[in-house]
Amino acid sequence: MNIYAVIPAAGAGSRAGFDKNKILQKMGGASVLWRTVSAFAQNENIAGIAVCANKNERAEIGRELCGFAKVLYADGGSTRTESVKNALEVLAALPCPPDYVLVHDAARPFVSQKIIDDCIRTVRAHGSAVCALPCTDTLVHAQNGIITGSYDRETAFTLQTPQGFGFAELLAAYRKITPADSFTDDSGVYAKYVAPPFLFMGEKSNIKLTFREDFAMNETRTGIGVDTHAFGAERKYIVLGGVRIDAPTGLHAHSDGDVLCHAVMDALLSAAGLPDIGHYFPDTDPQYKGADSLALLGKVRGILEVHGFAVGNISAAIVAEAPKLAPHIQKMKQNIADVLQISERAVGISAGTNEGLGYLGRGEGITVIANALIRG
Repeated sequence: MNIYAVIPAAGAGSRAGFDKNKILQKMGGASVLWRTVSAFAQNENIAGIAVCANKNERAEIGRELCGFAKVLYADGGSTRTESVKNALEVLAALPCPPDYVLVHDAARPFVSQKIIDDCIRTVRAHGSAVCALPCTDTLVHAQNGIITGSYDRETAFTLQTPQGFGFAELLAAYRKITPADSFTDDSGVYAKYVAPPFLFMGEKSNIKLTFREDFAMNETRTGIGVDTHAFGAERKYIVLGGVRIDAPTGLHAHSDGDVLCHAVMDALLSAAGLPDIGHYFPDTDPQYKGADSLALLGKVRGILEVHGFAVGNISAAIVAEAPKLAPHIQKMKQNIADVLQISERAVGISAGTNEGLGYLGRGEGITVIANALIRG
């Protein structure tokens, strides 16, 4: 069975308030469009994906999607309806046109494999498949800000995508559209020119990113970082969280030995699925000799931003027999919060001993265990 996806991606997304098409905004380290296309590219039942793109964005979108072998392009139109028709015509010109087509909004990047599979099963069984959720809110109609009536929510549904149809039927329906027609999705076209479409159950998580606040519902990730440094350096102080603290000896390290910052950096990079600090700041590189680890932490924040992530909060536990750290913890929190551009309330630092056990109990070094939460 030959099944293609069509993803209209030519809208301006002006309601989101970004300076470029919202589908090119980064989420979870990748653009909205990349995540959407990736969901369909992963599905073994999808033979190809037609992406509708504006000519002025084609190059950028091409770079975003260059890793997907299944993608082909259609010109974006002035309306969603026009874009989808363009894509259907591109598919009709293939040596082997699809049997079925699934149309999906580019701005719905959280579509699950279950929804895609359910859409395919439903369209094969019934000839059409429209993703929908029953309404749970009270629905009313109003004029001039005044409620003038209500709807029976027991029979009301909100429609999502994907929406699946027999390819030949949907193409024929789109070719019948007149200038007087106005449609917001493909189910309306199919209902007018073919037959009432069949519904299947969607998911609440399959939201459409429309307004800027919708992008705050991005994925959340956590990561753990652990670092240890041994005492024995000639200097008579250690550095933790950018705070210089008197000590009998310093910590051995290529940089300033700030074991707290190092653990936090590794936690952040781990949460983002990126290599650890040894990759970015190798101890074989002379430029990092004696480096300020708090400054390196700022660089890690920049790396995360490039990959579409923002820091949510940090929690770290310092394990050391000495020196006493309690008087310095508040300043550590301030320093880390300032560098990561988050609230002090989003930074938690505790300190304790190892009760005389092991190398830590013998006072041979300091270990820090850090946890980071990031949003993408």
